[in-house]
Amino acid sequence: MRRGAKPVNIEVTEPVKVEALDLDAQGIARLAPNEEEQALGQSGKVIFIKGALPTELVAYTITSDKARFSKAKVREILKPAVFRVEPQCAAFGVCGGCTMQHLDIQAQVAMKQRVLEDDLQHIAKVRPEEILRPMGGPTWEYRHRARLSAVNRSIKKGTVLIGFHEGKSGYVADMLACEILPKHVSNLLPEMRKLVMGLSIVDRMPQIEIAVGEPEEPHSDDPQKNRPVTALVFRNLMPLTATDEKLLRGFADQHQVWIWLQPKGIETVAPFYPETGKLCYRLPEFEIEMPFKPTDFTQVNHLMNRALVSRAIRLLEVKETDCVLDLFCGLGNFTLPLARKAKQVLGIEGLETLTTRAKENAMHNGLEGKASFMKSDLFEVTPETIASWNKAERWLMDPPREGAMEICKALADLHTQKSDLLPERIVYVSCNPKTLARDVEILCHHAGYTLSSAGIVNMFPHTSHVESMAVFNRLKPL
Repeated sequence: MRRGAKPVNIEVTEPVKVEALDLDAQGIARLAPNEEEQALGQSGKVIFIKGALPTELVAYTITSDKARFSKAKVREILKPAVFRVEPQCAAFGVCGGCTMQHLDIQAQVAMKQRVLEDDLQHIAKVRPEEILRPMGGPTWEYRHRARLSAVNRSIKKGTVLIGFHEGKSGYVADMLACEILPKHVSNLLPEMRKLVMGLSIVDRMPQIEIAVGEPEEPHSDDPQKNRPVTALVFRNLMPLTATDEKLLRGFADQHQVWIWLQPKGIETVAPFYPETGKLCYRLPEFEIEMPFKPTDFTQVNHLMNRALVSRAIRLLEVKETDCVLDLFCGLGNFTLPLARKAKQVLGIEGLETLTTRAKENAMHNGLEGKASFMKSDLFEVTPETIASWNKAERWLMDPPREGAMEICKALADLHTQKSDLLPERIVYVSCNPKTLARDVEILCHHAGYTLSSAGIVNMFPHTSHVESMAVFNRLKPL
């Protein structure tokens, strides 16, 4: 509970009309100002209502109360919105993974686009010259990577819960299926319960990570080579017994999965059974195959990642004579496709392990001559740091949720110095519209760039998360 919030349970008799929706899928309503608020020229209190949608008339129950706003939940929908739909997942409302299944998918996309535009307007004080058409794809069975929690639930003797956490809670949702996981993975949830319940370390197996790769040979006549490769990483806090190992091998054989173990930190993750295999995803447009480990960061939505990479590289307008920088390059998701287009690409990442893996992927695709990689702390960047990278005409940035503020500040310093190190064009891919908007403000108001276009990619349907993209052009001096 936030400081100053009062835990309450007040059933409000006067219904309210919902005006908007936030990214947590809470309906936003505003009460009429009381006499004191009117005298001070203030508007009425804001109510955030879980389960309510814009245009709806709802009765609600206040669950926490502060001076300027309250939190509430829907008690009754008196007038439903036309874009309200029936949630497909039985765990909706309990599981914290999806918060928008009750909202039509087109309305979800429109809402996320509006959030990006509002953040650009209010935080960056900038409007893009062009709004990119929102990109969407599969809305179900799209999530190819997930981290599930496992808990030995003493309330139900002998029951193990395996799933996502409940919304804003440390509890694990009681779920036997997940509609956004591939069907064959969703079907494994009850089977994994049985498996963990049979292990001697049932209460020392807190997490199972899932990674699904593309088939070894997608067009093979052999069914085994034409099915997705699925890896499960079991976090075992105690050593397995011989019986445990037998159970895991039997599970792997029965369900055709690849089992890894993680006894300690992330560096201890290793294949258990079978001992060899290959996880990968492909970018056919660029003839790229990307091997990865089950704990590597990769986009959860393979098809939308293809669309994201394609649009980003198209917007970067790379020529054969260009040198390109790919910042926060990871395994080379953008670097290697860029290497098919540019003269030379330098991928920069903060972890040595990732740059090593990216080099291996470049060799795997025969691109080691055009794609190089280096380690650099991208959260501690100065103009001198940028100078050490050498000049590049085109930059692509794909930072984590924290954004790329220090890089943008360094570009602003270079602009003040009238440096020729500034790139002509930047494509910025973001998973957080607010930090993107913060960095847009720096680039457009202090670093000499215009925001030529921006838009969203609905990488994570039914959730509050969204991938955004912004394109910047360097202003020519007068």
